[in-house]
Amino acid sequence: MPDIVISEAKRCLQCKKPKCKEGCPVGTPFNEVVRLLLEGNIVNAGEMLFNNNPLSVVCSLVCPHERQCEGYCVLGKKGSPILVGMVENYISEYYLNYADRKPLNKFDKKVAIVGSGPAGITIAILLARKGYDITIYEAHDKIGGVLRYGIPEFRLPKTILDKLKDKLIEMGIKIRPNTLIGPNISVDDLFRDGYKAVFIGTGVWNPKILKIKGETFGHVHYAIDYLKSPNVYSLGKRVCIIGAGNVAMDVARTVLRNGTRDVTVMYRKGPESVDADAAEVEYAKLDGVKFNYYKSPLEILDQGVRYIDTKVVSMDDTGREVVEESGAEGVFECDSVILAIGQSPRRYIVNNSKGIDVNNRGLLVTDEFGHTTRDGVFASGDVVTGAKTVVEAVRVSKIVADAIEEYILENETQLS
Repeated sequence: MPDIVISEAKRCLQCKKPKCKEGCPVGTPFNEVVRLLLEGNIVNAGEMLFNNNPLSVVCSLVCPHERQCEGYCVLGKKGSPILVGMVENYISEYYLNYADRKPLNKFDKKVAIVGSGPAGITIAILLARKGYDITIYEAHDKIGGVLRYGIPEFRLPKTILDKLKDKLIEMGIKIRPNTLIGPNISVDDLFRDGYKAVFIGTGVWNPKILKIKGETFGHVHYAIDYLKSPNVYSLGKRVCIIGAGNVAMDVARTVLRNGTRDVTVMYRKGPESVDADAAEVEYAKLDGVKFNYYKSPLEILDQGVRYIDTKVVSMDDTGREVVEESGAEGVFECDSVILAIGQSPRRYIVNNSKGIDVNNRGLLVTDEFGHTTRDGVFASGDVVTGAKTVVEAVRVSKIVADAIEEYILENETQLS
């Protein structure tokens, strides 16, 4: 691995106006990082990455590099782009192992972070570095949110999240696992106990349903639940995945790695309209996942999925297919069915708090700086936007972290 990293780093042209930086949602200065690495300053290179993106070690593994940094690399126009993610991951993981991160200052100002997914971790690190007294409340037993319970081990090793946890604790951040905010501890309770601001980054954990007959059967499962602990499921020899987003690809590939040899993705449209990134689809095919297009599920039976064929009737403004049922029905026989058609937020906090509005999709309503409709309560990540990339959560959360600090300082000024 080091040899490949070095050879890739040496390919960098040190562009004065790096396109890779333009293609990165958080503007990672890859050319500057590479220069430091090749000069023997890997710790400084890692610090630059960390300061720009506290989740650099994660994003370097799970980002869709082909349509971001690597997709913008000028070397890719006539050849192969630099493997930016590989170089970034090597530096970031080294830095996570050896760097010492201490708060720059220390304030007696408490901020509550509800949820330890990408948004929550980012906010916690950024504010802790500025000296704020941070407590993370996590509903599960371990931190990470979707990083731990929604991304398979083969894409994101959980040891990385364990190292991140150690780094959080080293920075003075307190973590309360197995603590659900809403039913027992309310937002009002947090403010009562002296927290100056509350950040909500609880993600989207409610699986969307098809609302078709047979969905309650014992061999039917939801993708977001399956990915939490795939080893507890007995799926049989043949599995059907309904849906064609990145989560469906993760599920299909995980099912194969857990003993099932026959896995098929069923999708109501064609290959050009698949929601998953092209690279994820290709990896799924390499792993042996099959695809059954233009099939819309009508009912789940004991022996499989009853479906109806669809046909393309037009294209929408984005170039995606518009389909309708064609009338021909069939049954896809399988032992288990996993639904991967999206997720929505849970309402534990909203149902037990006043003044926090949601939109018609159940997502928290915020302005561009993360202010919710309740004073002092902020939010970002999937609970605001719906399921997005990790790096997008980081990008917005950097803005929100600044807004939280500005809010606290303004309130302190008004009270003094």
